[in-house]
Amino acid sequence: MRFVSTGGQAPAAALGQALLEGPAPDGGLYVPERLEALTAEQLALLRLLPLTGISSILGGHLFGADVPEDELASLLEDALDFPIPLRQIEPGIFCLELFHGPTLAFKDIAARVMARLMSRFACADGPETTVVVATSGDTGSAVAHAFSDVPGFRVCVLYPRGLVTEAQRRLFTTLGGNVTAVAVAGTFDDCQSLARAAFADGELRQRRPLASANSINVGRLLPQVFYYFHAWAQLPSAPLTDADSPLIFSTPSGNLVAKRIGLPVSRFVAATNVNDAVPAYLKSGRYVPRAAAATISNAMDVGDPSNFARIRHLYSNGDDPLEALRRDLAGRSFDDPTTRLAMRDVHESHRYLLDPHTAVGYLGLKEELEARGGGTGVVLATAHPAKFADVIRDAVGIEPPLPPALARCADLPERIVEIPAEEPALREVLLS
Repeated sequence: MRFVSTGGQAPAAALGQALLEGPAPDGGLYVPERLEALTAEQLALLRLLPLTGISSILGGHLFGADVPEDELASLLEDALDFPIPLRQIEPGIFCLELFHGPTLAFKDIAARVMARLMSRFACADGPETTVVVATSGDTGSAVAHAFSDVPGFRVCVLYPRGLVTEAQRRLFTTLGGNVTAVAVAGTFDDCQSLARAAFADGELRQRRPLASANSINVGRLLPQVFYYFHAWAQLPSAPLTDADSPLIFSTPSGNLVAKRIGLPVSRFVAATNVNDAVPAYLKSGRYVPRAAAATISNAMDVGDPSNFARIRHLYSNGDDPLEALRRDLAGRSFDDPTTRLAMRDVHESHRYLLDPHTAVGYLGLKEELEARGGGTGVVLATAHPAKFADVIRDAVGIEPPLPPALARCADLPERIVEIPAEEPALREVLLS
């Protein structure tokens, strides 16, 4: 499998190069050169397999022959060593719980697979690689844990000071070792801008090899496909084609790659909080990045989603790319009061506790199912409610139970470097 840049000006890259470079040399994002649909026989087989078996087949399909089959299976068994159960919330609506990994968030899945793939392709006797990751909440801890104590790698986590919850922050600021936590005086978009500037600094990259672990890295994108098929395989009456009973997935991002390779899903819902750049684009046809507003679903406080370039690339062919995208992706956004109300109502009616991000996804799914007159819906539960205890107390009136992963780091000392949102300040940290 080769990977090409959405910028269109960089040569195609093999998997290892695409993983370790992060952004392509032309500033674009790597995407698979081609996406071939699974056969009917492969789909039928996936229905019979556990998560790791599904992931092995899909990994071979998406990564090509760059990782031998037996090595890939072993790598995935090691990375995906926790359950991803599908729970029914109410008739026709299921919740895929992606928060049972070491940092209690869906980012664990792709981050752990990516870290193991990158370690495989890194040169054992080469210079140390610094993984630079910007986080609005959960990405930083997932990446930090995935690379913690991995030889040949250091991790620099950039986060907006005061804009992530204490539970989210402590999961990476208490690690130490090869992990450096950097508090930026700004927003998540400032953190992303600093990371992009570091990757564009040729002289810096000559002195300190850098790699990305945000979703700009194709290694973060492709493993997400695994759990969509895993959810579909667990449904009591999963459709075998998208012409069967409609199946809708609601997620903070939407994984259109999964549909392109054959997931029998009718539509995705890109559910967001008031930071609605993608829903607004789907309505107007104009993409307008904007400054992010702070909300209770802070991991979604993104004004310029980096993966938007991949969405445009995926739908760049045909007479009307925007209309083709609208057929596959619905955009819906919700404010904080509506999110809080959904959290309370679901707990009172169904005794199920939603974190604020999953509540946004739930709201988007409900609206889409109602607009389409029914069907089966799956919402991705992206984080454990205990990571947002203050929001849960305010919205639902209960104290979420504290998982062991959070209890372990509650009293550990934090190690934090504070910097302004300025490129020279980050450069100094990376060179130190």
